[in-house]
Amino acid sequence: MLRTGFAIFAVFGISIASFADEVTYRKDIRPLWEQKCSACHGASAPYLGDFKEDQKKFEAMLKGPRMDTYADLIFYIGWPDTGAIMRRLDDGKNAGGKPGNMYQFLGAAEEERQKNLNLFKEWVGKDAWKLNRWKAKGDVPAITKEDVDKIKVKY
Repeated sequence: MLRTGFAIFAVFGISIASFADEVTYRKDIRPLWEQKCSACHGASAPYLGDFKEDQKKFEAMLKGPRMDTYADLIFYIGWPDTGAIMRRLDDGKNAGGKPGNMYQFLGAAEEERQKNLNLFKEWVGKDAWKLNRWKAKGDVPAITKEDVDKIKVKY
């Protein structure tokens, strides 16, 4: 029976180590989000529509758009605010050297920020880490269906 289980992993190219190390929202992202993001993007924060209506007021209160659930958070990855998490958390290597405005909050030092950024990238999908929006804006083209299909965001 045990040999059959190992054979299944071998046939499908799945290693036990990679299966155990899979980045998920519950195990990895939620705790990181609670530590680094919840003060400004928690349950007391406004939903995106309300935030946009009175952005200056909410920013003065140190509140950004609400992201306190899995469903709220992936809203800023896939659709309708496609790529917002990637643009905000990016270290600048994908945007001509300019880090996103939330990158600094990923850690106290560059090493911690890079570690936490890589965790987000693994969760979204390294090949899916795109700064594109749903619709083209300026010189940045819209995200493609192929890029959207690469998004992982495992719960």
